[in-house]
Amino acid sequence: MENALGDYLRARREQVRPEDAGIRSVGVRRVPGLRREEVAMLAGISADYYLRLERGRDRNPSAQVLEALADVLRLDADARNYLLGLAQPAPHPRTRAERAPESIVELIDGWPDNPAYVQNKYTDVLAVNALCAALSPNYRVGVNLLTAVLLDPRERELRRDWDDLSEEGVAVLRSELGPNVDDPRLKELVGDLSVRSERFRQLWARHEVRPRRGRLSRMTHPEVGDLDLRSDKLTIGGSDNVTLVVFHAVPGSRDEESLALLGSLVASADETRPGGETRLRRGERKPE
Repeated sequence: MENALGDYLRARREQVRPEDAGIRSVGVRRVPGLRREEVAMLAGISADYYLRLERGRDRNPSAQVLEALADVLRLDADARNYLLGLAQPAPHPRTRAERAPESIVELIDGWPDNPAYVQNKYTDVLAVNALCAALSPNYRVGVNLLTAVLLDPRERELRRDWDDLSEEGVAVLRSELGPNVDDPRLKELVGDLSVRSERFRQLWARHEVRPRRGRLSRMTHPEVGDLDLRSDKLTIGGSDNVTLVVFHAVPGSRDEESLALLGSLVASADETRPGGETRLRRGERKPE
């Protein structure tokens, strides 16, 4: 992770087929994708200079050079912006938020019909309302959602879109990392998942990046069956990329009926639960 720019350039050139870059492939190629000298030629820079970039001996290329490399590597807008960001000075690591703003907790606790949770940029859950907690046992304060998706077999059973979800989750984490190579929490998370998850190692090596966006979550819930929910991700102002995630079903759909049924099951459970436990289920920490 200490040579983020060079690692990214190398990983991306290995994914570009020579024919897609207008290079005629003759004979057996010993490396996947483009060779270093081919990237340099197409970008209009010297092979020696490109070698220095990949090996981390020059970490301050001009925007013009980076744009040329982005064209050669066929990067989309998100990947291009990520590449440009890697050449910027790394910001000083901030202290991660351990709690969601109280006003946001109060807000989502008052939503009986919309599952919602709050997470930080590492995908640690900071708050969750009762309906969201009923969607998955991993929607709990303190759970790292990316770790849960990759390692908890229950998530494989719940998520009909597990392949896409895990791919997106790793790409978003890569985007969050950017030039923050010294962020201790990110280094800890990446190191842990690299040891414990083959899926993570494969996806991390691809160096794909995606910003955090809303998506359609496809689940098979043990109590209400198939459930397709749209999610919106809203960054909370004044925070270090703390995000409010809100689910909803398409109005008038069968998914809306299923979500309403799940809500009624949650309400029934709340009525029979002794006082005090409901608030804990919604994401508050137990007093120590």
